[in-house]
Amino acid sequence: MTAHTDTPGSVTTVYKVTGMSCGHCEGAISAEVSEIPGVTSVKAVASTGEVTVVSTSEPDDEAVRAAVDEAGFELAGRA
Repeated sequence: MTAHTDTPGSVTTVYKVTGMSCGHCEGAISAEVSEIPGVTSVKAVASTGEVTVVSTSEPDDEAVRAAVDEAGFELAGRA
């Protein structure tokens, strides 16, 4: 899912991630994904397996996949 927000130039994209089970998992994923250029906000929710990314432009799915992989989890795709 990709949605343009009310903030000009801001794009919100929701991804599904497998393997998250706790707050530590959420923090690890958020830290890695937030390092991607253009990302302004990341919210990972273990209970739903969703990671919401707000960025200045359409995110590079492969960059998100690499960041999630670096955190030790698997990106299942966009929600």
